[in-house]
Amino acid sequence: MKLMLASAALFVASSIAIADTVVLNNGDTLNGKIGQVTSATLEFTSPAFGKVNIPVGNLKMYKFDAPVKVQPKHATAFTDTVSGAGTDAKVGEKQYPLDALKYINPPAQEWTGAVIANLAVARGNTNKMTVGAEANAALRREDEWFNDRYTLGAGYNFGRSGGGASGDEAITDTNNWQTTAKWDKFWSEKLYGYTNVKLEHDAIADLYYRVTPGVGLGYQWLEGPKTNFNTEAGFSYVHEAYNQADGTVDNNDSISLRFAYHLEHLLSDNASLFHNLEYVPAIDDPGDYNLAADIGMKFKITGNFLAQIKLEYRRDSTPADEALKNDLLWTMGLGWQF
Repeated sequence: MKLMLASAALFVASSIAIADTVVLNNGDTLNGKIGQVTSATLEFTSPAFGKVNIPVGNLKMYKFDAPVKVQPKHATAFTDTVSGAGTDAKVGEKQYPLDALKYINPPAQEWTGAVIANLAVARGNTNKMTVGAEANAALRREDEWFNDRYTLGAGYNFGRSGGGASGDEAITDTNNWQTTAKWDKFWSEKLYGYTNVKLEHDAIADLYYRVTPGVGLGYQWLEGPKTNFNTEAGFSYVHEAYNQADGTVDNNDSISLRFAYHLEHLLSDNASLFHNLEYVPAIDDPGDYNLAADIGMKFKITGNFLAQIKLEYRRDSTPADEALKNDLLWTMGLGWQF
């Protein structure tokens, strides 16, 4: 028994000995694991209270127990010992203001994303069922070999209504899906070139398919653990195939401009906001365009589980003969993030 107690005490002591250290302005000392450090925040994980983001203005001192990766804003990344006080960092034997560093100890370069499902069912006077699923994933690489970003996405929605008190036959009133793939090649800290492709189908809007490959330039205004914001402009080739009332398929092709932006903002450790917009007008006829926008929030429930609410708006200015130009979709779902 004494041997077991001694072993346990030795294990605890060893864990504390190898822990990173943070000292707050009020004198509190925290032992745990320091994550990414930027000019704004320090990510810290403790066995006692989990993961938190600490504003650097609240830090009196912090120290990594082992060498970590350091990425200056205009130089190649390297690995060295790091300690800091307030808005300054000592890297090896050299002192840096945090404003001169893009980040210290970034997360591993691996795929991140989420899979989310939503369901709405009504029975009684109103009979309706709508189901949907979406998935997204991204990989950001930034080292001495690669400086790029991959982004993948897919979504599907299906719904039927009718057959309630009215006795009407149930009909399918929602049936659409889309997939996207995009690659960004960074030429500097902010400027990048991109190539992307989107494939869409909407049976209710008589859109047999729309495929939109494109290339262009982007500018990453903000990139960090709290806020990401980028804008893009380029060219796209749009090929659309519509199912017509007489059973034929009408094709529409155009060379178009593309303007887009993407915003993600961490509101707290458990809530984030996102907003996207993409506008694709034909060069020879600006009145022929496609517009897609969304806005929503994600909430961490526990562990890797999350909840999401999202509002989507889509406009096709030249739809099929019997289809409407505008579509609006409000979804609430649960999912798993990785």
